[in-house]
Amino acid sequence: MRYVGIDLSTETGFIILDDQGELINEEEITSENEDPQRMIDIVGQITNQIEKNDKIAIEGFSYGSRGRGVSFQFGIGYALRIELHKRNYDYIIVSPGQLKKYATGKGNTSKDNMVLPIYKKWNYSHDSDNVRDAYVLAQIAKSLNNKEGLFNYQKDVIKELKKQVHLR
Repeated sequence: MRYVGIDLSTETGFIILDDQGELINEEEITSENEDPQRMIDIVGQITNQIEKNDKIAIEGFSYGSRGRGVSFQFGIGYALRIELHKRNYDYIIVSPGQLKKYATGKGNTSKDNMVLPIYKKWNYSHDSDNVRDAYVLAQIAKSLNNKEGLFNYQKDVIKELKKQVHLR
């Protein structure tokens, strides 16, 4: 069993953990091409590394975002969902607030204020907030099968996520 965390962006955070929660892969996936080829490239780099039985957690859309990056966010988000659906892969969508709550206990924490809690909980650090978010997402995917050692606020997040229809 492997656990995958994906924080989709122009610089996509990507993490794979093994069944013990040990790091297999960490990277920030990018493409120099123009859209929509950039989206196709990033989705391809992701899907080339995931396997059918992986437990996959994807950060959901930030609906309050503004600017030109919003169209990319929705485009790549649905491109990956479509590809996972075509391959019949299970995945779960974790809202930005759920990700932050799972990592820190507060759903409205800034990205900067997540660095220390992630390091304290999992002894994990990375320069990219996208990769750090992907790491938390992989931990969430792992917790879907095993809630042992979780704080109550983390158990609350897992309980809400288990209601999603994407889980089989």
